[in-house]
Amino acid sequence: MGPFEYRLRPLERLISVEDYRVAASKRVPRLVWEYIEGGSDDLVTVRRNEEAFLRWSLRARMMTAHAERRLATTVAGVQIDLPVLLAPTGALGLSDWRGDLAAARAAEAAGTRLILSTASSWSIEEVADGTRAGHFFQLYPGGERTATLMQRAWQSGYRALFVTVDVPVLGNREGERRRGYTTSGSLNRALTLTPREAIDMARHPRWLLHQYRHGRGAMRNLLPTAGVQATFDSIEILHREIDRATFAWEDLEWIREQWPGAVYVKGLLDPDDAVRAVSIGCEGVVVSNHGGRQLDHALASLEALPAIVDAVGGRAEVLFDGGIRRGTDVVKALALGARAVLIGRPQIYGLIVGGQQGVRDVLGVLRAELDRALVLMGVQGVEELDRDSLIDRDAARL
Repeated sequence: MGPFEYRLRPLERLISVEDYRVAASKRVPRLVWEYIEGGSDDLVTVRRNEEAFLRWSLRARMMTAHAERRLATTVAGVQIDLPVLLAPTGALGLSDWRGDLAAARAAEAAGTRLILSTASSWSIEEVADGTRAGHFFQLYPGGERTATLMQRAWQSGYRALFVTVDVPVLGNREGERRRGYTTSGSLNRALTLTPREAIDMARHPRWLLHQYRHGRGAMRNLLPTAGVQATFDSIEILHREIDRATFAWEDLEWIREQWPGAVYVKGLLDPDDAVRAVSIGCEGVVVSNHGGRQLDHALASLEALPAIVDAVGGRAEVLFDGGIRRGTDVVKALALGARAVLIGRPQIYGLIVGGQQGVRDVLGVLRAELDRALVLMGVQGVEELDRDSLIDRDAARL
């Protein structure tokens, strides 16, 4: 077996994203799982992101005779065969050492793209050298490395820049804090494991061995060295440089002026912010609440989507991020005006279970579910989806 291959464990039959989530939860220590699954405060926004999809029912039309469906779309001028992008995910190598490179290759194989995180476990250059397609780059702005990261990304062939703006300070992620991963605003410099946590890590010897052997826990764009200490040093660097509330619209304008390609603003929930981003020349916005990891009790991403689509009015691309677990979720986001969706946690589940093939399989699950939903709705292509494709259950109850 190659390093990016895998076999399912006995009795595992993984046919949904939820199946991959359950399988993944058993393969990493609790500290890592808290980082993957957790959110801020009481996890209200985490839950809302998924529950918001329940408001909408799908309109089903019969006997439309569509033998083949069209799933392709374009993002930043790049045609993708599936309207699902892999969201930028920091410290992906902590989940599985194969990390960002495996995810990027899986995205290519599925006909889509990865948005590489500033906090990636494989560097900008490593992912570019290890892949054939032109992927996208996510920037945490505001630090002294901003210009250098942009230059490195452009020189390595990344042509769309996703600027994350919803982390002026780090959210209160209590699950991570309890495990010693973060404090309310900075890193615990010394990771102190309780006996229970040490035993828990020992129960995952394969994960532990790979962490020591491959050293992919650190954020390679910020600190090129490997090892356990490098992991926590790089997290401290990231928090120190992005935990600043001084990033302003003028700084985004500067980034727009400096970057030669398309710029997307990630982390918007308010229509006025979206309009302003478009007015300064940004080609797109990503409706997102950072997976419920920042402001608790914020709007669910799906709740914020329609107003932003209306405000932008076709002048820029609107992408969606938050709570996608089914192909029917993809349908609903597209019908409400998104050009494509991003998945974060689902790609991590696939990566933990099976590396590159695991991520590709998760994308395959979503592809099959999306295609099936279109057939049952009587829709031939994703470009046909609009608000008439949905029934608002809340409005129907009035």
